[in-house]
Amino acid sequence: MIKTSIAVALSLLCAGPAMAQQSQSSNDDFPDHIKGDLGAGVFRLDRNVVTKSDHTTVLPYAYFDYGRFFARLDTFGIKTVKLGAGYLELAARVNFEGIKDIRGLSDRSNPIPIGIGTLQETPYGAFFLNAFYDVNKSHGTLLEAIYAAQFDVGPVSIYPQVGIERRSGSYNNYFFGISQSEAGASGYREYHAGASTSPMLGLSAQMPINDKWNLNFTWRRKWLGSAVADSPIVKRSTENMALLAVSYNFK
Repeated sequence: MIKTSIAVALSLLCAGPAMAQQSQSSNDDFPDHIKGDLGAGVFRLDRNVVTKSDHTTVLPYAYFDYGRFFARLDTFGIKTVKLGAGYLELAARVNFEGIKDIRGLSDRSNPIPIGIGTLQETPYGAFFLNAFYDVNKSHGTLLEAIYAAQFDVGPVSIYPQVGIERRSGSYNNYFFGISQSEAGASGYREYHAGASTSPMLGLSAQMPINDKWNLNFTWRRKWLGSAVADSPIVKRSTENMALLAVSYNFK
């Protein structure tokens, strides 16, 4: 404990540069304008349930910061207090996992995952950690941890990724379980889905078209846990996502 006025004065003098540095960091972390990429892309999404074919669609592409707000493809939120090499974030995710129009099965509404997360940007790469709760029908949880590195090959930046996803039993059972009544109406066997753990690999790349525009590519594969893959309405044990986007870079 500091007990003398001299020590107090020294501590305040030492704190001055640190406070100035923290203020500068906050200005960098919370830009007063859009900082990042905004554009549109072609998304290829697996529809990994029976009777559904894979889906290609054009959607907005967003990866930017504006003040405390951030957008990272399908995840949006607000940065709150400083946490390690990043911030504690309030986050939500856009998810189109709902299931409709399968004969004999009740429709499954799209989840609305809301929760907390953080992006830790370190000298060794970036760590994305998120914990979501579906406030819609499943009332289940979705946890994920993803690591991304960066390698530059000439003007092209390449980001290999590895991660893991954990889904609760209530989340999985809502989407992939088959109740007794549904089994009788649909012909699929009754099935209760438990919790699952799914590893994933991904690769992203960004290539500048000119000093303002970029070409972005992302591919990701997930190996589904057995609780999901064994469901009678799931076609295969892997899921893929790919996108090709053109974006304008705001500096």
